[in-house]
Amino acid sequence: TREPGGSLFCEHLRKLLLDPDHKVFPLAELMLYEASRAGHTAEVIRPALEKGKVVICERYSDATVAYQGYGRGLNMKDLRLIDRVATGGLKPDVTLYMKFPSGNSLRRIKRKKDRLELEKASFHKRVEEGYRHICERNKKRVKVVDAAGTQKQVHERILRIVEKCLKK
Repeated sequence: TREPGGSLFCEHLRKLLLDPDHKVFPLAELMLYEASRAGHTAEVIRPALEKGKVVICERYSDATVAYQGYGRGLNMKDLRLIDRVATGGLKPDVTLYMKFPSGNSLRRIKRKKDRLELEKASFHKRVEEGYRHICERNKKRVKVVDAAGTQKQVHERILRIVEKCLKK
């Protein structure tokens, strides 16, 4: 599943949030992401977990810390409180952080056209710094994946990490 998105309503929020034709005030952006997260958590993630399923989600709370906290400069204490309310305190067991070779992620971003990907390089450097801090502070939960190489090589690295986590 993915964020923003994952359910019909949340996919509508995704379109709104990522549309490059809309300028969104940082606090409003945070609230829209958290509205999507609240719906996604309640409608998709929790029901799946209650059925004993494994949930793999593209982005979650760490993305908000990196993008809205570090990237936009919003107050971290407020951001974490809002996120805790939206998720009901649900946290991932493991997070995979895709570490791209320096400059490679910005080249990939320039090929895409959503609102966040069109931000200036300085914004993306702050986001990357945020992810670096998240990785350093959460070494037990966050697994850094070397994203250099072919898609197959990266996929194999991810599988090794996920299989190891599922055995626990």
